[in-house]
Amino acid sequence: MDTVSKVLATDEALALIRLLQDKHGPVMFHQSGGCCDGSSPMCYSEGEFLLGEQDVRLGGIGGAPFYMSQAQYDYWKYTQLIIDVVPGRGGMFSLEGPEGVRFLTRSRVFTDEERKALGLP
Repeated sequence: MDTVSKVLATDEALALIRLLQDKHGPVMFHQSGGCCDGSSPMCYSEGEFLLGEQDVRLGGIGGAPFYMSQAQYDYWKYTQLIIDVVPGRGGMFSLEGPEGVRFLTRSRVFTDEERKALGLP
């Protein structure tokens, strides 16, 4: 089995990430936990969001690292996150806001084989 990714991005999301990187330089993602901006994947210029000791790196999409809090990861660890783009206004702090679209997290539960490969019970 190939390596199992905890986070992926659709072609549309990858195109938007490239656009944002062209405009803002390196970017990073943090899966919002539901405070000010719901539970959207938030895109920041790299270094603008201060990571804490409890943030977990799930991987990367389009060359951008993707993080979420450990507490939130404990709920999501059995699912693969698929970052997509939809029309509309997203999180007010996320870089894609002026583009008229927003990032959206979709998910699917890992198969038994994938969980085993990831070392999950």
